[in-house]
Amino acid sequence: MIIYNVTIKVDAFIATEWLEYMQEIHIPDVMNTGCFFSYRISRLIEEDTEDDSLTYIIQYNCASMEMFKKYEKNFAAQLREDVLKKYADRFVAFRTLMEEISNSEN
Repeated sequence: MIIYNVTIKVDAFIATEWLEYMQEIHIPDVMNTGCFFSYRISRLIEEDTEDDSLTYIIQYNCASMEMFKKYEKNFAAQLREDVLKKYADRFVAFRTLMEEISNSEN
């Protein structure tokens, strides 16, 4: 399994609105591509941050690297652009790919 990990640092002022947008619009759009079979949203537990921001992690689970490449080729650019248009310079995101080796369910 491939895990597409997106870490986002969001201005605290817009965090509630941003999270609602993610849950109601962006994540359903990503899932509707058919490239992922599940996702998880987490919030990083942080002590006080110097820049008054919150950090969220969204992990999308993908069956194979081929499915992830399909997502990147056909859908990722437009979906990222949609978020950028709405929130411009109010967040910073970075993306990583991980391969699951094992978990307690296996």
